[in-house]
Formats: sequence, structure tokens, C-alpha cells
Amino acid sequence: MTPPPGWYRDPHAPHLERWWDGTAWTEHRREPALPGPPAPVPAEDVSGRAKAIALTTAGVVLVAAIVTGAFVLRDDQGGTGADAAVTESVTPTYAPTTETPSESVSEPSADDPAVVEDQLNGITVPLLDGWVRPEYVVDDDVLMTTDGTYDCPGDPGVCRHGLVLSRTVTDNDETSPRALAEADISEAADAAYDRDLVGKRPFGGIESHELVKAGPVAVAGRAGYYVRWRVKTADGPGGYVQSLAFQSSVGTESPVVVRYVFDAGEDGPPLADMDRITKGIRSLAGTGGGGVGSSIGPTD
Repeated sequence: MTPPPGWYRDPHAPHLERWWDGTAWTEHRREPALPGPPAPVPAEDVSGRAKAIALTTAGVVLVAAIVTGAFVLRDDQGGTGADAAVTESVTPTYAPTTETPSESVSEPSADDPAVVEDQLNGITVPLLDGWVRPEYVVDDDVLMTTDGTYDCPGDPGVCRHGLVLSRTVTDNDETSPRALAEADISEAADAAYDRDLVGKRPFGGIESHELVKAGPVAVAGRAGYYVRWRVKTADGPGGYVQSLAFQSSVGTESPVVVRYVFDAGEDGPPLADMDRITKGIRSLAGTGGGGVGSSIGPTD
């Protein structure tokens, strides 16, 4: 049986706990929590529990020995990084805690707690007032959300007034920021206001859209391009969707698309936050100022 999601001892670092999402290990790790005082145990249960603890301990030692043996064997045979990756499929054998990881992105830099790090794409994104790191969000691409939730106006569910997401473009060879942004905006609008991941329509579907603005913009010292739509929905006030494309400065420098989803109406976040967030994007490599496109600004 596959163990349920929870915190388990990391098979690669037994001094840490690692989050198991029910099918695979994630990158969330933490120091083990200090145990609390033991609950009182009736005298007649002591013997039975002692036997159970002994059996559990023996099982843990056996699994640890098997995993350690696998690592030693790979090292002796000149194993590669690909071999090490196979060990990620090892399932946890420790009882999990009841907590869940509260964020789907890395913790911010200690030097600047008001930013969210996107290590995959090599950028940091400013965390403005009214915005929080994602909690209980299914989509791994979400960098941050507005604080709080509300009942969706269409199909039953929980909605948020604002989302900022990032994704790496790997499904085509296009490198033009303008072409990437123009190609992404329709998909971004559908994902935000038409149908969700399970086929429901939280806003009753999109009825129409209009182009609000588009143009070149400097992002983390690189030339980028953005497209912004105003979307009208069958239920609720609709919203604004923006696709911002630019070249990453890390790894293979694959193109990055940052999506903005802002509900319209007085409950939605200020539309100016789109420009503030874009202006505040920085490179993790420390090359956020100057460089290609540094003199390019948003068009009106």
C-alpha cells in the first residue's frame, strides 16, 4: 500500500523530515519536531505496545539497512547521478505527522523576507501588501495569492481574488517574448476564468474578452513582453489576465512566462499591482539591474 501524504524521515538525510505527497517525495524538508510528553497508557496495554514498538523499530532498521546498502552498492559500481535519482522512488516507512507544507514555493531569502523565490526560473517576485505565499493550492506553478478565499460565483468551489503564477516554456522552440506572451494569454484566461483542472466552471465560463494593453517591458534586466486582457464571465465581475514573457538568466535560459490573474471589481487587488510586481522581479543570480532591455518600460 502507498503511504498517505505526510512528513516522514528523509531516506537521504535521516536527521531531517521530508514531505511525501502520497505518490512521490517533494522538495519540502524540515527539522524533526520535538516529541511531546507521552500519553498515559493503561497497565494492561504496556506489554502489547512494547511488542508493537519493538516490531516497528526492527522494520525501520531493516529498511534503513536496505536503503544504505543500495547507496553503497551504487558508489562501489561507479553510479551516476541518474542512479541516485532512482532512490527518490523509495516510499516512507515512518509514521507521518499531521501537518502539511504550507507553501508550494521556496522560502524567501533571509536578506529580503518580502519576496518569493522561484528557484526553477531563477527569479524573485516581490510580495506586496495583501498578498501571501500560497497555502492549500493545487497548482505547483502558483507563486503567491491574495490573502483569503471566497465562494466561487459559478460552480461550487473556493476562489481567490488574485493569483501570480510562473511557468517555464519547454513545449516549443519559440524564444520571442512577444510571440510567447501573445500565444499564452488565451490559455491563461481559460485556465483562470473558464474551466478549472477538474472541468468545473467557477465563474460560469468566459463570455468575452478585450485587449487592455500590451507592449515591451524590462524584466530582471532582460527584454520582455506582456499582454493584458479584460475578461467578462457569466457569473461574477470577471477579471484581468496578463501573460508576461522573458528569458531566464539561469540554466539553459529557457523562456519564462509569469501569469497574473486579478478579479475585477472592488474586491479584486489593485490593477497597478501587476506593474509593481513586474517592476520588482529580480534575478536570483544578482543580475536584476541593467542589461538587455533595462531601458524598456511598459506602454500606456
